[in-house]
Amino acid sequence: MVAPRMISCALGLAMLTLTACTATVKGPAETSPGVAASTSGTPALTAAAYRDALSEQRANVRKALASVSSAKTVKTLNDRMERAEETLRGAADALSALAPPVEARVQHEAYVASLHDFTTGLGMTLGKVGGGDVCTAGGVFSDVADKLQALDQAGRSLKALGDYPADIVPVKAAKKQNRRLANGRFLRSERLNGRSSLQIDNGGSRDAVVTVLRGEGKAFSVFVRKKSKFKVQGVRDGTYEIFFTHGVDWDGKAFTRSCSFERFEKPVRFKTTYTATQIRWHDWRVTLHSVTGGNAPTKEVDPGSFPS
Repeated sequence: MVAPRMISCALGLAMLTLTACTATVKGPAETSPGVAASTSGTPALTAAAYRDALSEQRANVRKALASVSSAKTVKTLNDRMERAEETLRGAADALSALAPPVEARVQHEAYVASLHDFTTGLGMTLGKVGGGDVCTAGGVFSDVADKLQALDQAGRSLKALGDYPADIVPVKAAKKQNRRLANGRFLRSERLNGRSSLQIDNGGSRDAVVTVLRGEGKAFSVFVRKKSKFKVQGVRDGTYEIFFTHGVDWDGKAFTRSCSFERFEKPVRFKTTYTATQIRWHDWRVTLHSVTGGNAPTKEVDPGSFPS
């Protein structure tokens, strides 16, 4: 029999001049408890006061990055990145206003510059999350891996001078990957002991995970590589909703980059009919890319509503 088709739609520089001068020295220079002498015109902090200032900002930044790292959904990731960007920018500005001990000045300036650079990179990646180009916390840190590594190195250099608490990177960033499962690999499946089949044709440029629900329960979820097909055999009778997500780099739970989330607007029904002389059943074919003559429109799904 000819199987019905379900096809998706297209989706100044300031210069100081030093001159010779004489002065009458009346006694030791007066400084406040947290300040040491400085040749810059702004009193330098003592090592202890500087450590306290660093420690305060270190705690804020580490907490913000850890929060991003633990985000489980795209919406949560987006919200936490917005807050993290604000926190990091505030920390960088606060540290920039400090006058560190003289011996730490060069490393301090490099550290603050690196924190500003990382914050700018995080803001750019935040835009990618909103556009679906980056989809997970791991994807976020992979996208800013070089800047995160530079910040870590700058922090280590500063910390080594006097045990200054500048080790503010609580996460590890892996390089961008392109992890994939084998074509037709089930992520989960109920017992497939029916007579029907569902053929899935993914002719697009990204891998896909197709998740099929019967009622409120998940019947099965299967990985279909780009430019590939897979037929699910043994589908049991019932009415099913079909969801699918496309993307790049499957981390075991989600695509980390270039993700999209859709579902077919109309459910499909599998039914076995018995007569005295025949057994008849439905086989369906779904196409995850746009083709001429497609008869089954799709709609975008909020990532938070996609069945996990």
